[in-house]
Amino acid sequence: MNRSTKMSLSEKQMGYVLIFPALLIILVIAIWPVMRSFWISLHDIRLNDPTKSEIHSSYGLDMERYVSTLPNLLRYVKREADSAEGSSKEKLNALQVQIEQMNTSLNQTGEVASRYQMIDQLLLDFKPVPTELKYVSLSNLQTESIKNTLAEIRAVLLQMSEQKLLSKPEGALGVIQGIEASIIEPNFVGFAYYKKFLTDARMWGAMYNTAFFTVISVAIELVLGILIALLINRPFRGRSLVRATVLIPWAIPTVISAMMWKFLYDGQNGIVAYLFEQAGLIADMGMLLTTKAGAMFSVILADVWKTTPFMALLIFAGLQTIPQSLYEAASVDGATRTQQFFRITLPMLKSTILVALLFRTLDAFRVFDLIYTLTGGAPGNSTETISIYAYKTMFAQMSFGEGSALAVIVFLCVALISIGYVKILGADLLSDGSSK
Repeated sequence: MNRSTKMSLSEKQMGYVLIFPALLIILVIAIWPVMRSFWISLHDIRLNDPTKSEIHSSYGLDMERYVSTLPNLLRYVKREADSAEGSSKEKLNALQVQIEQMNTSLNQTGEVASRYQMIDQLLLDFKPVPTELKYVSLSNLQTESIKNTLAEIRAVLLQMSEQKLLSKPEGALGVIQGIEASIIEPNFVGFAYYKKFLTDARMWGAMYNTAFFTVISVAIELVLGILIALLINRPFRGRSLVRATVLIPWAIPTVISAMMWKFLYDGQNGIVAYLFEQAGLIADMGMLLTTKAGAMFSVILADVWKTTPFMALLIFAGLQTIPQSLYEAASVDGATRTQQFFRITLPMLKSTILVALLFRTLDAFRVFDLIYTLTGGAPGNSTETISIYAYKTMFAQMSFGEGSALAVIVFLCVALISIGYVKILGADLLSDGSSK
């Protein structure tokens, strides 16, 4: 009896047990990708460099490159030695022996020797080298020995080249460079990318563009969303058709709407650009997408057109929850429409507006496809947001380490925005509850 009492869980412990599966799912789906990006951001990973295409915590050797370049160096030194005389011939023969000793020392490791034969046969048969055969780990002593040997060979060849004792010195030096490139360095860089971006003017410019776009577009969408929600909340003939029509911009895929606005802004045939020019808002039709101010205005206008219906839909749902009896009582007391809006509608919509602002702020801060399709961040990076900068770094420059660092920065900003809104929402809900 006493044992069963000791083994039973308290109410608090039982609560933790029940929410543990949910926490585990959140950890796997939401947190793990961020932690993975953070881990990658601590390494110099570049897809355009075979020796840095993966995380390497220790020295290694690209066996495919090593096997394909070492025989070329041996053949070159032997050919030069066959045509040389006297002390030059002796130096070149000594270099050949030194290269063979380096290769023999490296092949004393059974793994390197076995892979050398297999990869050499694959290259002779013009077959691709599997990834599992391509890389092999090296000790610090082995790496130091290879580097010293190659440095000594390079020094001797350069000296003989200056003395005009070699027929084609540039070929040998190129091969040595290829063998050096086959040595894989550990690519852990720590917080180097974060330090770099903290002083990067382009990153701060992208952050400013993102904040400016977010604040202006969300503010306009909030005002227009409230107005549209109030309109479609009123009874009138054809209200259902108007509600459906208002949602059309939001229903169109973002990339398609961006392409559509790109044609509308076109400096030659764009109808919007033509109307703005006729109205005197711009001096020339080509200004919309070719100037910094015009491009930012254009992307904000396109985003407002695209996502204001979403804001209106959320606020309209909030309006539906306000009891009609409150307005009837206010009318009996003689309150005007304006007083009813500021004393009843706006306070009752506070939580709904905060939720809508949370969704739209996060969405606007992560904006990518609309601006990337419309301007690509041009002109002069004036519309480049932090997400576009991260994309260009990661996929255009193939620098996954730097791109991951920017992705983590975006995550931190989004997390701060979310925490701020959640704190405001939580305080608002608590205050509502306590006031009752």
